[in-house]
Amino acid sequence: MHTSVAAHLAQAMTRRDVMTRMAGGFTGLALSSLIGRESSAAGARTTHYAPRAKAVIQLFQHGGPSHVDLLDEKTELNKRHNEKMPEFFTDLVKISAHGKLLGSPFKFKPAGDCGLRYSEVLPHTAECADDIAVVRSMFCEHNNHEQALWQMHTGRIVSGRPTIGAWVSYALGAESENLPAYVVLRNDGSLPIDGARNWSSGFLPPRYQGVHFRHTGTPVLYLTPTGNVPESTQSMRRDLLQQLNAEHLTKHERLAADLEARIASYEMAARMQLNAGNALNVAEETPETQALYGVDKAPTDSYGRRCLIARRLVERGVRYVQIFVEGQIWDTHSKNAEGTRRCCEQTDQPVAGLLKDLKRRGLLDSTLVVWGGEFGRTPVSQSGDGRDHHKQGFSVWLAGGGIKGGQAYGATDDLGYHAVENRTSVADLHATILHLLGLDHRTVTYHLHGRDERLTDIYDARVIEPLLA
Repeated sequence: MHTSVAAHLAQAMTRRDVMTRMAGGFTGLALSSLIGRESSAAGARTTHYAPRAKAVIQLFQHGGPSHVDLLDEKTELNKRHNEKMPEFFTDLVKISAHGKLLGSPFKFKPAGDCGLRYSEVLPHTAECADDIAVVRSMFCEHNNHEQALWQMHTGRIVSGRPTIGAWVSYALGAESENLPAYVVLRNDGSLPIDGARNWSSGFLPPRYQGVHFRHTGTPVLYLTPTGNVPESTQSMRRDLLQQLNAEHLTKHERLAADLEARIASYEMAARMQLNAGNALNVAEETPETQALYGVDKAPTDSYGRRCLIARRLVERGVRYVQIFVEGQIWDTHSKNAEGTRRCCEQTDQPVAGLLKDLKRRGLLDSTLVVWGGEFGRTPVSQSGDGRDHHKQGFSVWLAGGGIKGGQAYGATDDLGYHAVENRTSVADLHATILHLLGLDHRTVTYHLHGRDERLTDIYDARVIEPLLA
């Protein structure tokens, strides 16, 4: 009966008509046929060797945090505060006139049993010092936000390539059938700088791009049907939709990847109707846990909710979670001290809450947490009290997931200008992240236009062995 009804409907309506009429509750069409599926068999793939981490949470700090104010204390810079800029500072980006050396107004003090020194504006993160490995010798290839963002996310300073989250999704598949492999948590009201390119699948099939989850209100817009639809009607619609998609695919073979990705996304949306809301419901957490992240407290509520949701997502099998700050808050071209303190007030407690919560639940060993921006800030002043973009040397940190904490790796020079010891490229960082997930960066490839593309691409990247536990 369903087949004849579908055929009759197909004669009466065009494909566009059907899609339009179904739009209100389209993502629910496949729901009943998907409820009974196993949640553990979602296309997960074999790693190259035993992984140390099952999931990654990337805490991306748009704008570029100041390493010399947070993680890389420079006593010599402070001593020479307000002195003339040295002559070897020759490759500063010429956004505007640069002034004299600018020391940090913040005090540093030893933290944890390791004694590593952290800035006073990171008191909560400092409590986790024994679990964190700080890389003080990062460098990248461009001083502009966009190009530096592209490199930090995709490995190159050109646009259009897949992000690391997309590569992980492509290489490992999904562990959960009911949630995406790659999830993005950003401010619900606005896109971060460079928008959706931060989580793009680039030339990989579209199914590997990041899926944005809201941290307030409805987790995914348009996920829930607008009204109750009888199962018999849903079944007929599914049959018709399957028939129309098959016909469309036959006529447009060049669109196969896009169409298959779209179908897969609708099926995933149906499964998420039962799972996404629960995964993002922080109200299920105890008041103590919510307070640990700074939920329901200014100014930590928004970022704290996203960090807590990230923990709930990796618990449920999501492989890669990216959390973005609002806008470009670390871009402190003026009033650096004030801006840096404000950024830390928003993010420090939630980040530490995440690390502490993962650890007490036994999840930190299997979850790699990565913190950092697209570059650092200059050790000289801009606009009197600001810092400019700085690619020559900056800091990021990693924790959990096979990382040996309580250490600093590499170093910048005495003024925090150049990375001089154990210089670490973005490709090295990417190779290390993939390694901890059980992947060899040299063999995670995608054949395109006659060559095998990879995340680390043209670079002779190395795994940073001293970081590994």
